[in-house]
Amino acid sequence: MDGAFFADGLKFSCTRCSRCCRHEPGFVFLSSRDLELLARGLGVDGGEVVRLYCRDVPVDGRLRLCLTEKPNLDCVFWENGGCAVYSWRPLQCRSYPFWQSNLSSRERWESLRADCPGVDAGEMHGREEIEEWIRRREREPLVVRSQNGA
Repeated sequence: MDGAFFADGLKFSCTRCSRCCRHEPGFVFLSSRDLELLARGLGVDGGEVVRLYCRDVPVDGRLRLCLTEKPNLDCVFWENGGCAVYSWRPLQCRSYPFWQSNLSSRERWESLRADCPGVDAGEMHGREEIEEWIRRREREPLVVRSQNGA
């Protein structure tokens, strides 16, 4: 990401407002590492995590493993004013808002402010740290399989 608009870093601090976890449909895609962390934190095996809290979502001819949502569209792990698995939450949640799609331009980054009070506020994150979140996603690929079960 040479010449990235965030060369001098970006400010972000999660305020735990839960806007990214509630009231709207969304997808929290999981890696094998995410499953391991959730299983360990919940005291169950990975298969049980998948059975109780996950679903497959078709994306580009393949199925991606994703957390389910409650009927009101809250994340399956949102309860009593916050995330019940905050310490073991998936990489997608831990790395927000430092996703490649959000870092494509300054305009895209600034558009996040409308929904997230932590964007451009709080702690300064340097370019290297931000780019490490992107590299980490590459090192922890999402769980995918073909739609025909293979």
